[in-house]
Amino acid sequence: MRIDDRQVRHVWVKYKKTRRKVYKNQLIETYLPLVRSVAERMLMTLPASVELDDLTSMGTFGLIEAIERFDLERGVLFKTYCVNRIRGAILDELRALDWVPRLVRHKSTTVDRVGGRLQSKLGREATPWEMAEELSLDVSEYQRIERDSKPVAMLSLSEESAEGTEEGGNRIVDLVKDEKGEDPLLQVHRGDLRDLAAKLLNRKEQIVVSLYYFEELSMKEIAKVLGLTESRVCQIHGKVIEKLRKAFDRLRCDLFIA
Repeated sequence: MRIDDRQVRHVWVKYKKTRRKVYKNQLIETYLPLVRSVAERMLMTLPASVELDDLTSMGTFGLIEAIERFDLERGVLFKTYCVNRIRGAILDELRALDWVPRLVRHKSTTVDRVGGRLQSKLGREATPWEMAEELSLDVSEYQRIERDSKPVAMLSLSEESAEGTEEGGNRIVDLVKDEKGEDPLLQVHRGDLRDLAAKLLNRKEQIVVSLYYFEELSMKEIAKVLGLTESRVCQIHGKVIEKLRKAFDRLRCDLFIA
């Protein structure tokens, strides 16, 4: 966002001398596109439920505060000074909506304050190394604070996702993976194995298949259940595999001929 501070310097001078609202409004109107620019950049790192207009409104408060506190005599460009204020105002509002621990918020507020001071002093945004030195922290510790203080937005699982179909959007809850649920394809395969085992295997072989593949018992545990040696159970399992392999070969052959 290109804004030439020199073009509105006369407005700055009049506002700082008179504090009249008309000049303040002119400054707000001039720099308001900068607020939207900052909001758009931040929006790319936030959940889809966060609206650009909301971020712009949050950032506007930062812009107003920056206009109130800006010192013309420092020789720093206002647009450089206010970007950090705008970003800080947006982050403060987002943190008020999330569950970031209070200690993390305190550290993040300190980082924002130091960042604003360094930006005013340097005339640019401070590097992570400069921030870490100013805060008397290791760079890794500073980066951890930055990472932990990123805003977290709460989503409703009943909301529709952006990746909908022509019939309508999908609810977020329908797209969340059930970590405890069984793979549907695995269920189908197990069902096919059970049906085939019932047709081809004798009673003892069916028990071995059921205990090993469905109950997930070890060969040693199956041997105890059946009162057999572990080597005998392994032999039965080997015969089962051979029978099933031959059956599958016949099925593939029948499908190819058909």
